[in-house]
Amino acid sequence: MPRGDKSAYTDKQKRQAEHIEESYEDRGVSTDEAERRAWSTVNKTSGGGKKSGSGRGHKENKEPEQTGGKKGGGASASRTAEERSASAKKGAATRKKNAGT
Repeated sequence: MPRGDKSAYTDKQKRQAEHIEESYEDRGVSTDEAERRAWSTVNKTSGGGKKSGSGRGHKENKEPEQTGGKKGGGASASRTAEERSASAKKGAATRKKNAGT
């Protein structure tokens, strides 16, 4: 089976990947990158495609699906307006400096 072949995945895994991909595209991620991230998430959740044989009854890892909403916001929320402004100015200066190189 060549790399990238999705025939070894269940219908549920394919649906999950499609929904995840649509979500990334809605947030402005390119189509190729959204597809890559979606399948990466499905693989991390389910451990890959269909698995045959006994002893395969492992629970799905739900953590990749639950990270949304937890990331971001905490650092800036705990800082004052002056600290955020200084950080923004520092970042702008760095981008300006690096643009010239």
